[in-house]
Amino acid sequence: MTSRTSETSKSTDSPGTAKTFAEKLLTVPPPIEVAGRRIKRYHVTADPAGIAPDVQEAAYAMLPKLLPEADGTPAATFVVLHRGADDGAYLNAYSWVWDNVLHFKGASAGQPVLGCPDRDPTHFIAPDLPWIGCVWELPPILHERDAWVRHMLAPDAPDLDAYMADCLSEGTTGDRS
Repeated sequence: MTSRTSETSKSTDSPGTAKTFAEKLLTVPPPIEVAGRRIKRYHVTADPAGIAPDVQEAAYAMLPKLLPEADGTPAATFVVLHRGADDGAYLNAYSWVWDNVLHFKGASAGQPVLGCPDRDPTHFIAPDLPWIGCVWELPPILHERDAWVRHMLAPDAPDLDAYMADCLSEGTTGDRS
């Protein structure tokens, strides 16, 4: 969530925890396969040590519940796993369906304001919210759109392997110009 106060931009990981905005670190773990779908992975956190293994394990255990039914589109998904500065952890699953449409379903943990039952960052639920991601989670979407066009829609023959290999570079979530 973001609010504007005068000319200073403030940002929050959760409501009521305003602080000065800063980009976060973006890493790209190797792809995995879940429920017959090839999954590209992006991790977002302010912690240089990365996302704790127990949070990753819990998030990826939730992933099958976030994936759509097969519809004939090559079974490809990209996920953004984000560890907030507070107790929150978020898993956004973006799956390609209907040849050129991005299906979204997300999960949250440790964020009671989103309906999570506790502050445990490994206790994921799938809230029914119309949100597709916060400012730190959105950078992969543009890259993935362009990669899907480049490797799956524009060529004479789709190349799923090339799409899976084409990931946003590691670095920060912004300042990429």
